[in-house]
Amino acid sequence: MSTRAQAIFEVKSWDEQPWVEQEDGVKLTLAVVTKTYRGNIEGEASAETLMYYRADGTAIFTGLERVSGSIGGRFGSFVLLVSGTFRDGAATCEGKVVPGSGASALKGLRGDLHYVATHAEYPKVSATLDYDFDDV
Repeated sequence: MSTRAQAIFEVKSWDEQPWVEQEDGVKLTLAVVTKTYRGNIEGEASAETLMYYRADGTAIFTGLERVSGSIGGRFGSFVLLVSGTFRDGAATCEGKVVPGSGASALKGLRGDLHYVATHAEYPKVSATLDYDFDDV
């Protein structure tokens, strides 16, 4: 049975650079992001996210995020594979703990992350991680 961790992450830095831009507003970008988690997840995170923006301003994104800190009092690090969409002023994201990425006391971590970020709450965003541990 999984455990639910609730946390607030705060975006500390966001460096987004285009690598392809078209005249119609379509573009591909890479964002390098740092975050701080507080709550049932405590720690720091760094991420690299690729984004595809459509001419209408909606977007899709995918990336990897490394979190270093604690979950439920267990200290270590892990990596999330994230993907999502941006439309109507909200970024909806789903993430999965990359199998085998848990280190130290987070070895064997598996789980699913979810958040919806809006401009109203940015740069502080509520996130939920439903997690468990493999027998290692």
